Amino acid sequence: MRVLFAVNPGTSTFLPLVPLAWALRTAGHEVRVASQPKFADMITQAGLTAVPVGRDLDIIKLFKIYGVTEEQLEKARVGLSPPYDVADDPAKATWRHMLDGYLETVEGYKAENAPMIAGLVDFARHWQPDLVIWEPFTYSGPIAAKACGAAHARLLWSLDVFGIARDHFLRLKAEQPPEERADPLADWLGAYGRKYGFDFTEDMATGHFTIHQLPASLSDQAGSQHYLRMRYVPHGGPASVPKWLWTAPERPRVALTLGFAATELFSGYTVGVQDVLDSLADLDVELVATVSESEQHKLDRVPDNARLVSYAPLDALAPTCSAVINHAGDGTVLTTALHAVPQLAIGYHFNEPIMARKLAAQGGALRLHPSEATGPNIRESVLRLLREPAFRDGAIRLRDEIRALPTPNELVPHLEELAAKHRTAPR
Repeated sequence: MRVLFAVNPGTSTFLPLVPLAWALRTAGHEVRVASQPKFADMITQAGLTAVPVGRDLDIIKLFKIYGVTEEQLEKARVGLSPPYDVADDPAKATWRHMLDGYLETVEGYKAENAPMIAGLVDFARHWQPDLVIWEPFTYSGPIAAKACGAAHARLLWSLDVFGIARDHFLRLKAEQPPEERADPLADWLGAYGRKYGFDFTEDMATGHFTIHQLPASLSDQAGSQHYLRMRYVPHGGPASVPKWLWTAPERPRVALTLGFAATELFSGYTVGVQDVLDSLADLDVELVATVSESEQHKLDRVPDNARLVSYAPLDALAPTCSAVINHAGDGTVLTTALHAVPQLAIGYHFNEPIMARKLAAQGGALRLHPSEATGPNIRESVLRLLREPAFRDGAIRLRDEIRALPTPNELVPHLEELAAKHRTAPR
């Protein structure tokens, strides 16, 4: 069959789909990955075939056009914004809160997706994919799928805050008088339906089905969704293993890794790197701190027991570690968990606070809010992770839970069946 992946430009949203794309290719299927033109190099570096569509959108420039200040951007960075914050606090699920949240969020989706929609529809109608797989921000995916009659699925890289919010919204919408049942997401997607010859259906909001890469202990599910669980397979993009990782460390190794988005999209880390270095300086550990070059100059000193690098492939680094300090990003958490390493999760952005809480509840980790991530608290947490066997036991349970999920290769036959089930006649 033919499978078309659709993704808005973004390292954190693209990398998690690469292993499934390769599983489909190695099973003999044709695979294409569509995104904006400037993102084609990222796609081809992963060995996949890129389809540049539409025009490039500079998201930072877009923020400036809409008058979004750096202060507002940083405020929006904290946790989940409406309507998705109901995944963290169901008490917020009121009609007014949800409707206002969708009104604002859909405006952002319009701006992000507009550059790709026409080009993606044109290519889909030309190439006629059997299945379109899209990440949750890329609503050009279901539009193109409906326009050509393909089955389509979301591929999640996070908790399904999108499906959870949608379930709450539809429940509240049904309780409103008919004349007040506004639905900004359906109205927007339905407008493209009228343009391309189809009616809005609810699958356009959340897919015919959803591929979920989190184990059950770390995720909540939306009750209306058809989920396919898939084992997370680490892929961090082009990388090489440095020589210092060829041999086992002589003392316990602790890694510090705080993700891409903090410096790519935002103004920096929410954890004081200098505080982390100083707090662990006198411990008998080797600290490996992955700190972007743009942030390294802000450091006053690097202790003798610390190794400062701009990047190290986490799937090579994590197996050598006794503990990992991280930002509770989904890919970082899962890569670390696959090697049964206890974690100190300091979540801040999007679903990271929820992930940190669930990770700690599972038993293989501790969590701190960034406001609590002082030197003494970090030191105490790291010592507990290193000294208390319960955290290693919890990390082993989580590793085994992840390993029990179907690999991307094992998922392919299910995708073939569902594509055949949901595919309609070409438009």
